[in-house]
Amino acid sequence: MRIDTTLTPASLLPAIRRMWEASAGKILSIDAAMAGSKGAPVHTVAGRYQPRGWTEWTRGFEYGSALLQFDATGEERFLALALERIPVGMPAHVTAFGVHDHGFNQVSTYGTLRRLLLEGRIAPDHWLAAYVDLALRCSGAVQAHRWTDLGNGEGFIHSFNGPHSLFVDTMRTLRALVLAERLGHVMLGENDQPVSMLGRTVAHLSATARYNVFYGEGRDIYDERGRTAHEAIFDTNNGAFRSVATQQGYSAFSTWTRGLAWAMLGFAEQLEYFATLPEPALEPWGGKAVLTALMDKAAAATCDFYIAHTTEDGIPYWDTGAPGLARIADPYANRSDPGNDIEPMDSSAAAIGAQGLLRYGAWRQASGLDGGARYVGAGLTVAATLLAPPYLSTDTGHQGLLLHSQYHRPNGWDYVPPGHRTPFGEATMWGDYHLRELALLLQRRAEGGPALTFFGPAEALP
Repeated sequence: MRIDTTLTPASLLPAIRRMWEASAGKILSIDAAMAGSKGAPVHTVAGRYQPRGWTEWTRGFEYGSALLQFDATGEERFLALALERIPVGMPAHVTAFGVHDHGFNQVSTYGTLRRLLLEGRIAPDHWLAAYVDLALRCSGAVQAHRWTDLGNGEGFIHSFNGPHSLFVDTMRTLRALVLAERLGHVMLGENDQPVSMLGRTVAHLSATARYNVFYGEGRDIYDERGRTAHEAIFDTNNGAFRSVATQQGYSAFSTWTRGLAWAMLGFAEQLEYFATLPEPALEPWGGKAVLTALMDKAAAATCDFYIAHTTEDGIPYWDTGAPGLARIADPYANRSDPGNDIEPMDSSAAAIGAQGLLRYGAWRQASGLDGGARYVGAGLTVAATLLAPPYLSTDTGHQGLLLHSQYHRPNGWDYVPPGHRTPFGEATMWGDYHLRELALLLQRRAEGGPALTFFGPAEALP
């Protein structure tokens, strides 16, 4: 990536405002088209959003997008739309025991409503607040219940693949546990034994940092600092780590870039959150300094790897080991070409990763550590690319907002236009949502607004 050091959040405000203008009609179009649908919108095919039954992990991004639109623009119709849809479409997800996606679905909806209430953006409403808090408490406990115990205090929230499977994606869904813990929820196990959701948060992020992130320390011959494995596999008989694997990447020993981005953003957000915790709260798990150092190491490694493995304008290919890259002399030496017929780019990984870069850089600056400006500059560079053509879609006939996003390349689920060999020109619900979230983060920084965090205003914390 060639970092543009001239960019600031304020310099991107015109592009951000154009994005919100394009975004509004797309949210309404999707809502009208998906009303009564049997599934949540997942990705576009020839410009129209389609459901795809695998897991219903994108419904929260659909309704959450309306909340972000309201947050950024103040347009009440989007708040009204979300408040109408969430009580109908989201309760089943609160108690979805079969998935690891609670931080995606519930934090993007109930969590955002909680934040808007705390910020005074929504008029005080005791019953709305109680409803939102109860949903978050239950969701966090259900997520925490998906637990694989490795012994000696170690463990992780397992993926939908089963108790042997640790996904890197889940780093960002830890937010569900954190919010339930902050709301004072007590999770009770067998014989009414309390289970610490903060303890499970710590154990999960520690396992992810240890098994899903590489540090160039000789773990295996593919151990390159900062790369990530989509999945870590364990022997559930004795808790032993067995191997790495992937579901959506090219191979176990290459880096699926959306998984890399989930790690970047997940560790950065937890660094922000742990900074608000008092020292005694973390003493049972090694102490604040030890845990902060662990997350800092993982965030730095993954963010550095991202910067080194993207095109000049900050957009990654879908996987750093994608086989077609061997036919490109230097795949990262030029600006991205989403229409190339060799290997597809993934703009959704860029939208997620950009926010990770911005948050991690700002955390380093606030902590008095060197290097923060480089990560912030990288995040701004990616954002500038995404907020303009060919990535931003202003075509009112296309329901997608962020073009050239990928869903599942190995399964062939992404739409390939006639006459081409690779998918491009389409959008995903998580890509659109995270572009909006990225834009809101930058808008608040540019306008001096309150910090945008999943746990809400720091002064509102218990």
